[in-house]
Amino acid sequence: MTLNFEAEVNVPFDFDVEALAGEVINFTLEHEDFPYEPEVNLTLVDNEGIHAINKEFREIDRPTDVLSFPMLSYENAGDFSKLEDDYDDNFNPDTGEIMLGDIVISVDKVLEQAESYGHTTKREYAFLIVHSMLHLFGYDHMTPEEAAVMEAKQKQILDEMNITR
Repeated sequence: MTLNFEAEVNVPFDFDVEALAGEVINFTLEHEDFPYEPEVNLTLVDNEGIHAINKEFREIDRPTDVLSFPMLSYENAGDFSKLEDDYDDNFNPDTGEIMLGDIVISVDKVLEQAESYGHTTKREYAFLIVHSMLHLFGYDHMTPEEAAVMEAKQKQILDEMNITR
């Protein structure tokens, strides 16, 4: 797996953000039986940065905690069987890795939400990465049924990693 990591802001966490991101991404890949070597981009920004991205790409004029930009299309969430059908579009010709997509996380929101929910910044950061990875696999939470599936997967992955509240 290639993790293209960039922190555009100072990150005041007491853990190695890039190393934890790699662990969480790899665990999520294995948990979901993702059959390819992927490339994932992760950028850490502040509320101002994510606000601008949210406004530009989603036309929502406020900051959010995480944004996911999947590069792949799925007929059904978590069904990876047809990804090779668009080999030229889905795979990086230089590395042979499948391009999963981009994750953008607001460091400010990690701090705010960890405090608000009463858990560690490590747990909040890991949660946002798992959440975003599931979006990169085609999962969503627009309906109660979709949300239930996604929430169960998030909890199971974090519990199995022993990153709990």
